[in-house]
Amino acid sequence: MAFGEHTSKQIIGAKSMELQGKKIVLCITGSVAAIKSTEIARELMRRGADVYAVMTRSAQQIVHPDMVEWATGNPVVTELTGKIEHVTYAGEHEKRADLILVAPSTANTIGKVAAGIDDTPVTTTLTTGIGAGIPVIIAPAMHASMYKHPIVIENVEKLESIGVKILMPRFEEGKAKIPGTEEIVQAVVDRLTVERDLTGKRILITAGPTRAYLDAFRYITNPSSGKMGVALARNALARGAEVTFVYGPGTEKPPREAEVIDVLTTGEMMDAVTGALKERKHHAAMLSAAAADYGPLDRRMEKTSSGRSGWSIELKPLPKIVENVKRVDPDIYLVGFKAEYGISDDELIERAHKRMVEAGMDLIVANDVSREGAGFGTETNEVFIVDGGRGVERVSSSKTEVSKRILDRVRVAIT
Repeated sequence: MAFGEHTSKQIIGAKSMELQGKKIVLCITGSVAAIKSTEIARELMRRGADVYAVMTRSAQQIVHPDMVEWATGNPVVTELTGKIEHVTYAGEHEKRADLILVAPSTANTIGKVAAGIDDTPVTTTLTTGIGAGIPVIIAPAMHASMYKHPIVIENVEKLESIGVKILMPRFEEGKAKIPGTEEIVQAVVDRLTVERDLTGKRILITAGPTRAYLDAFRYITNPSSGKMGVALARNALARGAEVTFVYGPGTEKPPREAEVIDVLTTGEMMDAVTGALKERKHHAAMLSAAAADYGPLDRRMEKTSSGRSGWSIELKPLPKIVENVKRVDPDIYLVGFKAEYGISDDELIERAHKRMVEAGMDLIVANDVSREGAGFGTETNEVFIVDGGRGVERVSSSKTEVSKRILDRVRVAIT
């Protein structure tokens, strides 16, 4: 760090250097969600970015500019002066921002930007930046009913039509909430670092566990969180693909831009997959879900008494989803996933290759869930990507990075 530089900038690059050398203008408007803005700024900095904030007067009533300056390590623009801050940050010159992020944005600001009205530092910066071709991401935060207002809907669609990305809210507890910090930051990373090399392609992805019901409501399952499948979906969407996302009851939130089909059982997942493939053409299918392999021979729709001294259950094998994909579409590029436990690398690769051939897959991704950082629910994974020619690529990294490496292989095959 250079002498005299703000000490808050010591966190730049603490997590990664994905955004190294990137200048992000963070615009903050008068929503109560502005309390999240400093957290968003810090997380962008941890990914390598230098963040500059612009605030409306209403935003300053929620979070003080001194707090924002501490968070970013840079002076905060609260009014436009003779320094023409909007041009400095977003004009047509080499040192301008790489991206403008509005988080949070009120409906008021969205309406003004859609109409080309400049009466705050934020709206003037946005008009300047949009005109200069700077990428813009907006994360709205407003009362749930406001999203249903036809003019608000029209304004959002108008901005999207000119290339502005709108991160729509999460609806929880009957309320609309600004997307999570990680989702907002990842959208920035994707916009600045990911090439849109899957535009025009549609990919089907399965994720999460499934349940095998034993009686009316008891079931057996596995601890799959859906993290790997969600990472695949997010990366595919960032690269321009359309995504059909067939999701078991995982804990990770699926990306809203995907067409999400929620399922519970292996049978429901099978029907959803085959139905989606019959309904429209998909260029690839990536079956990362941990679908249950066995279910009860006889399920009775009743509550099994809890006072029994024992309960013996006979299980039967359930249909394999991966074996039915190419029966529906023989030309689809099929990626399967195989989890094992406590075996050697050679055995893992051998079993994966055998299963790939048996099921007619084009690629298989195998991992040993007994290994540290490679099991269910982790943020990282260690996988072996095996192809039909017995080529093997070992990847040990975050699930986001693993998803990129898998999709790199898919892209080569389908484009």
